[in-house]
Amino acid sequence: MAGHRQSKKRRYITWGAVGAAVVAGAGIAAQTSMAATAWPAQKTFTGRAFDTCTAPSLSAMKAWHTGFYGAAAVYVGGKNRGCAQPNLTASWVKSVSSLGWKLIPIYVGAQPPCQSGSNPEKLTASTAASLGAKDAADAVAKASALGMKAGSPVYLDMEAYDVGNKACNDAVLTYVRAFDKGLRVKTYRSGYYGFSSSSAKAIATAKDKTDLPGNLWYALWDKQNATTADWPWGASQFTNHSRGHQYMVNSKETYGGVTLTVDRDAWDAPVAITG
Repeated sequence: MAGHRQSKKRRYITWGAVGAAVVAGAGIAAQTSMAATAWPAQKTFTGRAFDTCTAPSLSAMKAWHTGFYGAAAVYVGGKNRGCAQPNLTASWVKSVSSLGWKLIPIYVGAQPPCQSGSNPEKLTASTAASLGAKDAADAVAKASALGMKAGSPVYLDMEAYDVGNKACNDAVLTYVRAFDKGLRVKTYRSGYYGFSSSSAKAIATAKDKTDLPGNLWYALWDKQNATTADWPWGASQFTNHSRGHQYMVNSKETYGGVTLTVDRDAWDAPVAITG
């Protein structure tokens, strides 16, 4: 996505090296380990969304509020977050929410040990569980400070890696499970962004779904504005408003005289509870 910690050039290289496929999963049942009555009702959005590295200014969000897009993804934190966020404040969240925008919180946490390149935070087999718990606590704190309330989702951003490397994949799943449990302890819903050929595939095809995310946002750049037509892992997976699809990247668009380069998403999943 345009807001990834990786440069766009590097992301295309990674995508080409890993291959192409998609995501799937378990749906709302996987989102909570508590009685449903203990949870605020989730807030969902169905329609077009966009993501971009730096949250746009309030004036840009006003200009873009034309009805074409209804939701925007924002990077709330993580040591591997790639862009500064001068606009992303509690005041901004309140203001854009009052305009009618729905917000999708993303957290760029620790990355896989077998992933190429250097990152400020990488997990290992021995640190995966503790890092997952630590990052979850930080993600909740960051989202809460922005005015994204309990019951909101946080989408963990996991970039492409070699899922055929069992030790690496096992470490990633350990981290993700710890992260998700940490979210649920604070009554935040679990979400996950990944590439359909690798990081998202790992979640979708895991035999043990315990503590894995209840909402899947898959990167499959096929230019299909849909969350069903290109869904490859069976219609019963990630149902009941639990899917997001990043279907186009680097789209330069102008609304209200303001031009931004964004990634396009088809959205049918939880969004932040604000206001």
